[in-house]
Amino acid sequence: MEGAQPGPGASSPQIDSAEVLLHGVFALLDPAPKTSYALSLTRGRELRMQRVGSAPAGRSAALKLADCIGCSAFAGREPEPAAYFSVFCYPFRKGWWDTAPARRRLARTFRVCVAQEPGDNLKLAETWAGKIRELAAPSIPRQEGVMWGLLSRPYHVLVLLNPQSGTGQALQLFRSLVQPMLVEADVAFTLFVTERPNHARELVQAADLSQWDAVAVLAGDGLLYEVVNGLMERQDWQAAIKKPLCTLPGGSGNALAASINHYAGVFLSQRGCPGAAGICLESHRDNTRASKEELLTNCTYFLCKGLHAPMDLVSLSTASGKRLYSFLSFGWGFISDVDIASEKYRQLGNARFTVGTIQQLAGLKVYKGRLSYLPVETSSSVSSAPGSPSEQNSHHVPCSNGRPLHILPQPAPGAPRPPHEGSWPEDSLLVPFDQPVPKHWTVVPEEEFIAIFAIYQSHLGADFTMAPTAKLHDGSMHLFYLKAGVSRLGLLKLFLAMEKGTHLDLNCPYLHYVPLRAFRLEPFASTGLMTVDGEPLACEPVQGQVHDQLCRIISGS
Repeated sequence: MEGAQPGPGASSPQIDSAEVLLHGVFALLDPAPKTSYALSLTRGRELRMQRVGSAPAGRSAALKLADCIGCSAFAGREPEPAAYFSVFCYPFRKGWWDTAPARRRLARTFRVCVAQEPGDNLKLAETWAGKIRELAAPSIPRQEGVMWGLLSRPYHVLVLLNPQSGTGQALQLFRSLVQPMLVEADVAFTLFVTERPNHARELVQAADLSQWDAVAVLAGDGLLYEVVNGLMERQDWQAAIKKPLCTLPGGSGNALAASINHYAGVFLSQRGCPGAAGICLESHRDNTRASKEELLTNCTYFLCKGLHAPMDLVSLSTASGKRLYSFLSFGWGFISDVDIASEKYRQLGNARFTVGTIQQLAGLKVYKGRLSYLPVETSSSVSSAPGSPSEQNSHHVPCSNGRPLHILPQPAPGAPRPPHEGSWPEDSLLVPFDQPVPKHWTVVPEEEFIAIFAIYQSHLGADFTMAPTAKLHDGSMHLFYLKAGVSRLGLLKLFLAMEKGTHLDLNCPYLHYVPLRAFRLEPFASTGLMTVDGEPLACEPVQGQVHDQLCRIISGS
């Protein structure tokens, strides 16, 4: 009979009774209504399901709670005394046309009817739901010198969304994919849709951030760049920059999202060429939408789990006095030209970069300047202090996940930036532009380049693995510079190899790679555009250094 309770220690024969935390027999509503299953919740963080009753008897399955983002209990309709609990999981599974698995929704709802009183049934359903949520919480990794954290439930997320990102589908993706997952995970959210450039930057400069436990960005990398710099322009930047950030890919450039998946062991590869951990992403036009949704599902899953890690930032200073903060990359030359020139093709999605590459190859340019850097192995013992652990806010603002778009106080365009109470993070490795670089730095003898690019994450795009050994908090930039003289064909081969991260295996004599802590670039002419996290920057002398673990990012373990 449904609801027969052998007791917490009982289990099916295949399971050690000492491993069982809860056991019961309940009806599965979907996809097989009225079919009863013996459920065993184990210390190994699994929900074991064994079919009972009519043939085929003994059929069993297990839901791994590491894949579970939420579980909710609810009462049945009157006068029915039964209650229910629903489990929401996103395991790696294959679709009909896939050669490799991706995270796909798997929901199961069970009927609890062991008593005549509805309240008793609801209490039992809530017991199961609460224990499942407890076991589904991720373990906090232990790593020397790295302080991981976990958002305290219940938590409330500010979601900043750029409706013009990429192919213009960000709002649709939020409503169809992100919002349902947040509801299933019981994560409260406030949605803010940006209306102009720097809108998000202005918002986070002035907003009361204590309302939220994390800030998520549904767009390309450019909107997160706005947010990081907006936080660093606050009076309380030292606390504000510790607010966990989350990237939800919705643009044409989703480098940080791809990198975070890479760090979590979810390797991105061409569809039909399965990666080591099972997810395939594809740059061909027919599969672009599906691929973006797979990457977005992964990142939303990370947000629902709530695990966050420290991430390095790079401070960049220009000769004209600008001060910027970067989480992804700095570039000058060919790669930056492709990024900027392809912006007008954003409606093509990832294909915009292919078009931009072909255009720039046709008119290949040489850039002249002086490049100096401080390699990791010879860096000074003086460095920026690692960021302190993120403080968890114990005050939560109630928020209905189902309400319409929230309207927040909006600062006026061009509003003055607030003054700082304290100094910026100290650039202890840099000297003023009117002084030569320190003697222990390396000055590159060549002065003609095709490209100079410093990246601090593994990926420069969903299918562009530029620095596969990079980490969120490795305390270094990964500098690539390509000397003049490389042929167009050689350059094309390098870029094709970057899709798999094998470009260094080509042993191209023109390509140099150096992990470093700081650099200075002095162009001989103000030609071309520089880029910071994919955003344009006027060409002028610039220098930068890594600040270890300065911010926090939602991540997989």
